[in-house]
Amino acid sequence: MSTVRVATNFNIDIEFTAPPFYRRLFAWVIDIVVLIFYVVVASNLKGWIDDQLGYNDSDSTTRWAVSLILILPFLLYHVVLEATMNGQSIGKKIMGIKVVSENGARPSLGQFIIRWLIRTSDYMLLMIIFVMVILRSYGLVLSPEIYAALALAIALLIIDLILVNTRKQQRLGDILAHTVLINTKQRERITDTVFLEVADTYVPKFPQIMQLSDRDMNALKGIIDTSIKHKDFHMAAMAAEKIKSHLKIDTHLEPLEFLEILLKDYNYLSAN
Repeated sequence: MSTVRVATNFNIDIEFTAPPFYRRLFAWVIDIVVLIFYVVVASNLKGWIDDQLGYNDSDSTTRWAVSLILILPFLLYHVVLEATMNGQSIGKKIMGIKVVSENGARPSLGQFIIRWLIRTSDYMLLMIIFVMVILRSYGLVLSPEIYAALALAIALLIIDLILVNTRKQQRLGDILAHTVLINTKQRERITDTVFLEVADTYVPKFPQIMQLSDRDMNALKGIIDTSIKHKDFHMAAMAAEKIKSHLKIDTHLEPLEFLEILLKDYNYLSAN
């Protein structure tokens, strides 16, 4: 299984397991099915609303307003779900993959939005087809610009298929948003254990650790896990030196022991 190496906030690379292409494909198919199901439901709902309100030719603004309201869930599907479901859509959740920042932490809302805005190929293609269906339903003639946009979406699909075969397996939106896709099983081992259960009698040794952010601590936990898994204690030593320099800590503890104490200190101090 291929891996993705990403740089943390401490300029230390940590390793994630990249999801194989078939899992990304199945996740995409599941999301497509969900969106198609919604389009069918929304179309039927729109027809029912039209019948109930009895539109005439002067009600075009109202009809367009109803169409816009119904299309919003379709347009916002990925960004809303990924931002609220910890980097996952329905398809990604089922297939066990998720979006993370290139530094291994949870992406910011801005990153999710950038990734969504630059969603090429599938999303853009579906959106254009959906708009074409709406225009056709009103008996409107499709302009050359619509067909040009369709051709652009197909071209971007080809670009995405090329990009997902690169080292980090990033699509265009991922590259611009600085995000990657990883297996959730490994990522859960990193994030879900950042918050350790520390005894009330525990005495923190390095209160300076509170100068670091949650994202820094996620990266720190990733470094600890990767160092132990691959017996790469040089990585732990590099991270320890950078943190000691940044926080102005003077200690002769072994690097890995020092990092683990920092994690305990952070958990204790953030909860008390």
